[in-house]
Amino acid sequence: MTGRQIMTADEIRRATIRISHEIVEKQAGTARLALVGIQRRGVPLAHRIAAAIAEHEGVIVPVGALDITFYRDDLSLVAQQPVVKGTDLPFDLNGSTVVLVDDVLYTGRTIRAAMDALVDFGRPQAIRLAVLVDRGHRELPIRADHVGKNVPTSREEVVKVQLAEIDGDDGVNIERAVAAVPAAPVG
Repeated sequence: MTGRQIMTADEIRRATIRISHEIVEKQAGTARLALVGIQRRGVPLAHRIAAAIAEHEGVIVPVGALDITFYRDDLSLVAQQPVVKGTDLPFDLNGSTVVLVDDVLYTGRTIRAAMDALVDFGRPQAIRLAVLVDRGHRELPIRADHVGKNVPTSREEVVKVQLAEIDGDDGVNIERAVAAVPAAPVG
């Protein structure tokens, strides 16, 4: 794989703060607002957004974690023994505005699975979506309400988000998958 950086740690920080302001503005405050990060990198992003809201609004917004493993429509293609990361929703979803948080929006299938999983736990008044990177190529009619950065990509590219809480460092890279070179015939 070869790649290039499209977001630095500072750009991620600024995008997170901007998204936190947009969420509060769209909600007209913080009443009945909750953030739910999609496992894995959506969870630390949700906590970062909540921390930014706490800093500029003085309100602690509840944060949960959602594991969508068993809601995926491609589960049989992903792994024989999927790794379950756990769901933790320490608040009542009913009547709340829930902002799903994820690192990359691509086909929309992860978000569809997340909405299916979320409604198994309650009936939010509204579900919104915040993502760090929107790379396009939607297969379902899903769009983000809050986007850190829109990045046009090809299907051969991979967007890799690194967060200090998981990877030890912050950054977003686009990598192009290098096609394997066929081996020379023997004989």
